[in-house]
Amino acid sequence: MPFSDYKTALVTGASGGMGKAIAERLRARGLDVHALARNGDRLRELARDCGVIPHVIDVTDTGALAALAGGLEIDVLVNNAGVSRPGSLLGSEAFDIDEQIDVNLRAGLHLARLLLPGMMERDRGHIVNITSMAGHYEFGGHIAYHATKAAMHSVSRQLRIDAFGRRVRVTEISPGRVETDIFAHVEKIDPAEAKRKYFEGFEMPQTSDIADAVDYAISAPQYVNIGLIEILPTLQVPGGLRTAKRDGDEVILTGNK
Repeated sequence: MPFSDYKTALVTGASGGMGKAIAERLRARGLDVHALARNGDRLRELARDCGVIPHVIDVTDTGALAALAGGLEIDVLVNNAGVSRPGSLLGSEAFDIDEQIDVNLRAGLHLARLLLPGMMERDRGHIVNITSMAGHYEFGGHIAYHATKAAMHSVSRQLRIDAFGRRVRVTEISPGRVETDIFAHVEKIDPAEAKRKYFEGFEMPQTSDIADAVDYAISAPQYVNIGLIEILPTLQVPGGLRTAKRDGDEVILTGNK
């Protein structure tokens, strides 16, 4: 099993949600886990709970990432950090677009650039990119989020080509709605309110289910690459059909988002 071949992991966005669950799982599997996030208090709590190595780093700081990666030999990279902003391009500010590109796309590209050569040299390694169903399906608004997640889908495919000929595997985990605090962050509302709005009464995958998927992909025999895992609630489907008609100046929308 590759877990016995791997010694170290680096997980971004590890202070909460899916990143925390993944970091805990990899630590339980015996890996030395370098946990990255901006929230130092939560990282230190995670370090006390399960023994990860905390690094209070903003993934948009490429210099800090390079300084950290230069001293590490990482077998498993999990690009999990992500942000989202609501609304269409018509209502987006420059910061909304730039932050999502920097966190969701640029950071993952730079970490892969910094760590992939070592994996290639050692002839072992695994890059796991946590993307989103938003990278594959349109569901209204959030244009920069859709664009960055679609880009990371492409990055995941391309990394397999760049790593061809070496035992370096690349897995994309593409979740739908998962019970995390992302909705509270996106809408800037209290977590309890977000829970009532988005989770109460719904049957949602938990962060442990995403950790299970990561575990499964890494646990596969070294000669098996699990390329893409899409995880949605059973009671959630992507897509839909909308049609608009005009009645004078009035626009009437039909169908579901």
